[in-house]
Amino acid sequence: MRFSDKAIKALHDSLDTLLYFLIMAVKEDFRNHVGRAGAQDMHPSKRLAILGNGPSLKSQLPKLIEQREWEQADMMAVNFFALSEEFWLIKPKYYTISDPMFFREAGRSERITSLYNALAKVDWQMTLYVQYYNPEHFDYAAAIGCNPNIRIVRFHSTIFHGLRSVEFWCYRHGLGSGNWGTVVQNGILTAIQIGYRTIELYGVDHTLLDGLTVDDQNRLCRIASHYYDSTPAEAKPIYYNATNPPRPYTMAEYLAETAELFRGHEVLRDFAAEQGVRIINRTAGSLIDAYERDPMK
Repeated sequence: MRFSDKAIKALHDSLDTLLYFLIMAVKEDFRNHVGRAGAQDMHPSKRLAILGNGPSLKSQLPKLIEQREWEQADMMAVNFFALSEEFWLIKPKYYTISDPMFFREAGRSERITSLYNALAKVDWQMTLYVQYYNPEHFDYAAAIGCNPNIRIVRFHSTIFHGLRSVEFWCYRHGLGSGNWGTVVQNGILTAIQIGYRTIELYGVDHTLLDGLTVDDQNRLCRIASHYYDSTPAEAKPIYYNATNPPRPYTMAEYLAETAELFRGHEVLRDFAAEQGVRIINRTAGSLIDAYERDPMK
């Protein structure tokens, strides 16, 4: 890279860094909420298993249950896992939800209400991680019935763009976000921040380009498969849940966000390496190419 190109990039990164801190000052704060809360009775092995919602989890869960994996490592579940029967058997120590539909009126559904009702019944100690940014002041505690077994910890949701040295400083101090497009990334960053040394990923297929179609109304549609689906999935329009009313993605927008998602895994890989943390992708067929792979047999 020529000197002029390096100078221009350094200028852009510096301006992006300044903009990030300005956004943080307006939208969030500069407290390390995740670090202050710390880990919850961390397993002696310092190993955490994160359960994604990909279709492969359907075949992996029986094996995890047979091996009683929750006795060998701590468990983190995400998004709608609490609506499954396995949730009550595994009793995950950590739970992460990350999507505007969980705190905005736009996109709210009966399924989300069912999720909060399920969490209200949790009778073991669990940490629930939720986004700090909450413009509608949604009351998570009230939504889960003020369940005394669940402590609610906020994580920052402003994505960092700027100088890499500053970026990793932010992550070490509980700032910045791992939400480059999927809740699992928030789970990974949180796990690193609270001290886990080995992180294993299950059900993180990330087959986000499979089943893409455009209907006769020029709406981008996708067949989204999850492990908890009881019937074959159908192609449905992909909407921005943060807009009211929700509007469909364009193909260009969706591909750009997908690229950002996979870039985010590369950032997490590099940050984990700096912190001496090992991330192992145990999902067979996963499209993530950033981490060490050891598919579950």
